[in-house]
Amino acid sequence: MKEAEGGARVSSGGLELPPGDSGHGDSGQEGDAAGGPADVPPGAVSLARPLEIGAELEWDADDWSEVRTRAQRAGRAYIWLNLVEQRLRAVVAAVLRPIYEPMHGDDWVVAAAGPAGQEWVQRAVAVREVSRRKGYLLDPADDNVLSFLTLPQLRELMVQHWPCFEPYLDERREVELVLDELEVTRNVVSRNRALSRTVLDQSERASARLLEILGSGAGMPSAQRLPVDAVEDLVGDRYADVVSVHPDRVRLQRQIPAEDLFGGARRLDAIGIGLNLLVQNFSGRRLVRLAESGCRIRLLFLNPASSAVKRRERELGIKKGELSRSVEMNILHMRRVRSRLRDPGAFEIQVFDETPRFTAYLVDGDGPDGVGIVQSYLRRARGMEAPVLVLRGGGRRPVVTAGADTEHGLFETYREEFESVWVDSRPVS
Repeated sequence: MKEAEGGARVSSGGLELPPGDSGHGDSGQEGDAAGGPADVPPGAVSLARPLEIGAELEWDADDWSEVRTRAQRAGRAYIWLNLVEQRLRAVVAAVLRPIYEPMHGDDWVVAAAGPAGQEWVQRAVAVREVSRRKGYLLDPADDNVLSFLTLPQLRELMVQHWPCFEPYLDERREVELVLDELEVTRNVVSRNRALSRTVLDQSERASARLLEILGSGAGMPSAQRLPVDAVEDLVGDRYADVVSVHPDRVRLQRQIPAEDLFGGARRLDAIGIGLNLLVQNFSGRRLVRLAESGCRIRLLFLNPASSAVKRRERELGIKKGELSRSVEMNILHMRRVRSRLRDPGAFEIQVFDETPRFTAYLVDGDGPDGVGIVQSYLRRARGMEAPVLVLRGGGRRPVVTAGADTEHGLFETYREEFESVWVDSRPVS
């Protein structure tokens, strides 16, 4: 054995690292005298103490903000991917099980995979057996090979047997393109890497499109007017029936144009000062067609001659009579629309004299597919500038709080408020 550069010793067995510093001096002699590091066997490496490393373990505010953003994006993406995988698994089972199960029994997935899929299907079988032995199968419904196939493997089964799926799905190319897009997100999420906002948005659009192709949109009747958000559908009860919040009406209309909101409505109840969202963004011709198609419309305006209008003008700091004239013009416009109908009784206009507290547009509020737009009046902000709540009515489950009776969401609250004001209001001739 001979001494090498840097104090390391070279032996026939290779290079031996020198003992670490004892921390009591450059030579380590004091440590030897104390019976410390001198007791370390020759060739062993002593570890530096934590304080000597100088590692910083704390996260500052920027670090926490970054990891929260990562977790939020990954969580949203995971929920979408989970829904897509469950839906695709159900579709594969519905189509292929009746073909292979009569001949192969519980091994129908192995048979459907065929020689081309032997490698990955056998891997799924092995993982299933390990999960059985270790008690990872918490639900008996998951004790099958299909539950252990990944999204790419489910896709492979569908592609291999496309003639079987073709009678139900006629957009093979789009299905494959969507699954290609989702594979990027799946790899990022499964490895807990950073997911950009752009990729997240792309994966949410792709997931929603695939669920639509696979025929899963019928469960939520209001989905055509207000697209279902996977996260809202799963955790929305935490926020009653609030679907989204917008800082002002401009941003709302970018997401939900008036045509998407009011078009095709069966029933429309609106209450507010001037109802500008409806009157100024949905043409009189469209309102006539809507009413003639069977929509029942009830509009509640603040009485332009009431003292409440004058108080509101002072709050906003606008000229005397300006708001009153604006409301009056809106009412006259709606009267002209009503006059063009064969059944004016389907288009009711009334005014109220109470202090206006909010404006609300309740679409199809009597059915399972209701949508509500609600704004509270702020002292110094016009209606266009006030925050907006978007509510999903009917279709959401009631809110259940611990130790309390079942409660309904905000949609029902505002609907009851509308009915109360309607009873005390006066019709416009």
